[in-house]
This record gives sequence, structure tokens and C-alpha cells, in this order.
Amino acid sequence: MKIIHVVDSMEVGGAETLVSQMCSLQREQGHEVSVYAVAALGAIGERMRSDGFTVLSEIGRNLINSSRSFLRLFKQSRPHVVHIHNPTPTIYAAPAARLAGASSIISTRHSLVAPPHDRVAEFKYSLAARFCDYVVGICDATTDNLKRLGSVPSEKILRIYNGAAALRKPSSEALPAKTGFTLVFVGRLQPVKNLSLLLNAFKLASETAPDITLWIVGDGSERASLEQLASQLQITNKAKFWGQQLDVAPYFSAADVFIMSSSSEGLPVSLLQAFSQELPSIVTDVGGMAEVVRLANSGLVVPASNANAMSAAILQLANDKREREQFSKNALTAFESRFSIQAMADAYMDFYRNTARSREIPLA
Repeated sequence: MKIIHVVDSMEVGGAETLVSQMCSLQREQGHEVSVYAVAALGAIGERMRSDGFTVLSEIGRNLINSSRSFLRLFKQSRPHVVHIHNPTPTIYAAPAARLAGASSIISTRHSLVAPPHDRVAEFKYSLAARFCDYVVGICDATTDNLKRLGSVPSEKILRIYNGAAALRKPSSEALPAKTGFTLVFVGRLQPVKNLSLLLNAFKLASETAPDITLWIVGDGSERASLEQLASQLQITNKAKFWGQQLDVAPYFSAADVFIMSSSSEGLPVSLLQAFSQELPSIVTDVGGMAEVVRLANSGLVVPASNANAMSAAILQLANDKREREQFSKNALTAFESRFSIQAMADAYMDFYRNTARSREIPLA
């Protein structure tokens, strides 16, 4: 089967990591897999190219230009499946994929916040979704928001939980040096991650437990302001910014708890990677991450704007080894049974093969 994944870019991020892992697994299963990026190639795209994947980038500058480029590319490549990730690529590529004769067109919404929505963007998406066979939400929160929005026919909407490849266990020599009880955040440093809440909560917790440490792994537009805030809070000796890391396994493996403070979230791959490393979690009560932590009983969920509550959760897990151990076991069990990359890829494959056009054409 020839599969093309269409994305915004292949910069370092959760959805991009997920796409690269899907591509690797699908290629192992014997499929011909490529990635088309609307914008930048990015570090993950460069790595995929070095691994032998076809990864195209910078496909067009606007809706009309990009749509024409996608139509030309799809006519040349003749894919069986076009799997599109997030709204902008769907708007640009879904009509072109249908005109080019793709048998299965899937659009995955990796997040959809609760109202209010960008009405213009959602109207454009609703038009593009007409060319898709299915629209997939990555958690119940996302699919519920899609259904409430009413712009996509409910019979097209499916839920497939994100999955992730289990992180390898690094050697002891590869682990970063740590002192005391260590929290780790992995993700982009963007406003939606609400990391000022995390830094303030960590400051409060460290006043009671001075030996705790916070690792922030990732980069983004907020890094300078967050480092400035850490300095103002006088926690620079305890809160370390590691920057962007392609290999995050050592940080997960060395830490004691994964923590995420987002004000809006789908189902972040970094949370599932934490599950694979048996890490208990502290997350804010938003989107799919709170849904999944509750489902797995693998950590604590706190309000999205309450530094005192997050601080209390940090201290609770720092002081209760037995609870951490139980959350750790639950996280790994949930990962293996529900959130592996294999489980996710199998679910998508079922729907690739179950459209009106794919049933008429044998897909190898």
C-alpha cells in the first residue's frame, strides 16, 4: 500500500514524532510511506530523510498555490492512502487527494480546544472534511468537541487514541546527572504549555522540599521569558532548561515524575513516552492527557490555573514512594495494552481499508 502523510512541518514536536514513528512501523510492515510537509522540513524530517524516507517540504505558500502543488504531487505519486494531520494540511491537501483519486483520505485532529473556536478556520476545515472519509480525534475530548462544533458529519468522526513507540532504556552512562527528587517536562516551550504555572508551582514546592529538581526539555518561543521568570523566582539552581533534544529517553529514564501544565492539550506523545518509561504523571485537567491519566490511574490531575494545587501534587508524590510505585505500574500496563504505536497503527489500518473506494480496490 502506498501511504502519504501530510503535515504542517516536521519540526520537533509531539504530532511530528508520532508521524515519524507511524511511518517507520508502516514501512516495516511492507508499505511504501512518504511525508509531505506544508512548511519546514525540520530536524525530524531531516532524520527521516537520512533513514531513506521521501520527505517533501515547503509545498506552496498559500491555499491556492499549495492545493495546486498537492494535486500535482498526488497525481504523480498515485497514493492509496492520504493521511492528513491537523487542519491547515487538511484544508490544503484533502480536495487535491480526492481529485487525484486516493482510495482513503483520513484527517486526524491532534487537538481541538473547547469553544470559542476560530469560526473562519473551522468553516474552511468543514469544507475540506467533505473530501475526507474519516475525521479522527485522538481522545474523547477532541471527538466530543468535534461533534459539538457540528461542522463535520458525526458518522465521519472516530476516536483513535494516540500511540507512541516505547522509549529504549538508555545505559547508565547516558543518564543526565541528577540530585534529589526530579520532575521532567518534555515539549515545546509555547504559551499553551502554560509553563509559568509549572515554574510557580515548583517554586512553592521547593520551599517545603528544597532538594527537588525540575528539568525542562524542549525549546520554543517562550524559552527566554521562562528563563527570566526562573531567575526572578530564584530557582535557576533547581530548574534546568535542557533545550531541544532529539533523544529524550535519558531524561525520562532518570526522572521520578513527568509533569505537564498545559492550558489546552490533546493527547501529547510525551505523556505516552512517560508511560512507556513507567513514570507517574502530574497533569492539568485539560483535554486528552487528563482523560488518559484518569483512565490509566497513573498520576494526579490538578486544575489548569492553580499553582497551589500543582505544588501540593508535587509534594504528595515526592513524599509517597508507594503511591509513585503503583502509578508507575499502572502507567506501563496502560501503555502496553492501549497506547503503543502498534495499537494505534492497527486501528488506522482498519479504517484505511474500510472506505467505499478502498473496498473496491485491493490494497496490498
